[in-house]
Amino acid sequence: MVDMLVQLCALPPETAPHDGQERGVTVRRALAPERRAVIAWVEASFGSGWAGECEAAFAATPTRCMIALEGGLLLGFAAWDVTALGFFGPTGVAEAARGKRVGARLLLSVLRAMKSAGYGYAIIGAAGTPEFFSKVAGAVPIAGSHPGLYRGLLKI
Repeated sequence: MVDMLVQLCALPPETAPHDGQERGVTVRRALAPERRAVIAWVEASFGSGWAGECEAAFAATPTRCMIALEGGLLLGFAAWDVTALGFFGPTGVAEAARGKRVGARLLLSVLRAMKSAGYGYAIIGAAGTPEFFSKVAGAVPIAGSHPGLYRGLLKI
């Protein structure tokens, strides 16, 4: 999987209401009291590697984890600045919520937070769905980036 680069000053404009909001989906920064519930959900849904990265996102104040909720039900998450500064990810959406723009809203929320923090660019490490990242955020592949930062990652 290749790394991808996003030019944050070229993000699509924010619109109101956000896609999905009218259906009751909220995307917001996770709060510290939600740490254990979010990490447990991430581990059950996506494995211990992503749970470890999500745990690192909760070590920052404010947290570096966005969550998508509908009626108190967790639909997805997105973290940043956890494995390396300037890196987006990991991110995941519950199977039942896929195809409903939840992932796009999480991605754009994080990228806008990164832009507000002063980043000019974001790197999407080991992008599993390059077409998605290109379509939503204009991400482009970084030549020669595989296996990149994750080279030699401990396998459990």
